[in-house]
Amino acid sequence: MVVPIMAFTRADQIGTHLLIAAGLFAVAAFTDYLDGYLARRYSDETVLGGFLDTTADKILVTGTLLALVSVDRVSIWPAAILIFREFLVMALRGVVAQRGGLIRPSTWGKIKTVAQFLAIFLAFIRLSEPWGPWYLDQWAMLFAVIATVGSAWGYMAAFWHTVRTEPTEVKT
Repeated sequence: MVVPIMAFTRADQIGTHLLIAAGLFAVAAFTDYLDGYLARRYSDETVLGGFLDTTADKILVTGTLLALVSVDRVSIWPAAILIFREFLVMALRGVVAQRGGLIRPSTWGKIKTVAQFLAIFLAFIRLSEPWGPWYLDQWAMLFAVIATVGSAWGYMAAFWHTVRTEPTEVKT
């Protein structure tokens, strides 16, 4: 899904194509929500499914942010913070998984995901008038950065708690 979104940000008629990319992004974000909802609803959650779901989220967010930076809809500093957090959490979860543990998604992580998806969607459809010094999408991106930092802090605390305890079973 990221490749079509990125392709629409590099087209000649960028205004119309950003709306198409926004629609594609909204569909991808909704299917992510629907997948998680159905897995929880029917108690069909697996460790592999959780890993693949979070990895797909990271690819979607990272690729889309890079595309939006390239067309000057997102500044590099929030994109860098969001992308760095995604790789940091992926690394921490990998270390914990290698030790036989699991860090479950937190409420902060869910808030972060919604905030990022909303800010990215708003960046695609940027309103014509700024709200004070920034556009609405830039304010939403600031909130996403705050939620992202809060979520990273929570994952780091969970990571340190998990690695200080002995793993229950390490599978090789």
